[in-house]
Amino acid sequence: MAIAVGKENFVLHKLHSLSGIIPVGYYMVQHLVLNSFTLGGPEKFNAVIGFFESMPKFFLLTMEICAIWIPLLFHAIYGIFIVSRAKPNYFGSVYGWSQNLMYTFQRWSGILLFFFLILHVVTTTGYKYATGSSKVVEYAAWHDKLATAPYLWLVVYIVGVATASYHLAYGIWNFCIRWGITVSDKAQNAVQKFAFAFFVVITLIGWAALAGFLIPQHQTTQVVRELPPSSHTAFAS
Repeated sequence: MAIAVGKENFVLHKLHSLSGIIPVGYYMVQHLVLNSFTLGGPEKFNAVIGFFESMPKFFLLTMEICAIWIPLLFHAIYGIFIVSRAKPNYFGSVYGWSQNLMYTFQRWSGILLFFFLILHVVTTTGYKYATGSSKVVEYAAWHDKLATAPYLWLVVYIVGVATASYHLAYGIWNFCIRWGITVSDKAQNAVQKFAFAFFVVITLIGWAALAGFLIPQHQTTQVVRELPPSSHTAFAS
């Protein structure tokens, strides 16, 4: 099937919409939920990292490439193409509907998210494979990154999590319309309300995961575990 350059394709548009939900959207939700294990302390979070690192390297890398990176790259690149051709009709227009604003923000959030994910992947997974050590994605490394003044990394991730949550939440709303799941105004309004609630919940889960790296009690526990046995006795006395 020939695809004209500069022209959207019906099948690719459908696949772009679907890939944003499965597997990309699904992966994002489970990723944030697993990251929220930081609330249980360093041991709980590192256990999650340890589980994935215990898999055979070839299997883990294959799974990441096929289930995450390829769908994500396709969704991101084709999404940028769609944005380049889009003509928002909210600002400076008589069509001041909330749906138009949602559509516009969803496209803008996609552009911001594109650059955030490049930064995130390069400094985490990319760095892990480059160094051959999972230490760079464990609790202590994340704490050092987020808790260091002037807290630029923390701000980047606070904004990045909210942006990703918004893009997915209203991507669900857009997906339901594009795939003919919500046809009536009533159905679309119901999904719009769900999308807003979903956005709030997922954002809070992501922010809670970030907060888990900053809980003072967790740092004390981490330090005590890393001390040699003789130091534990001196510390207790």
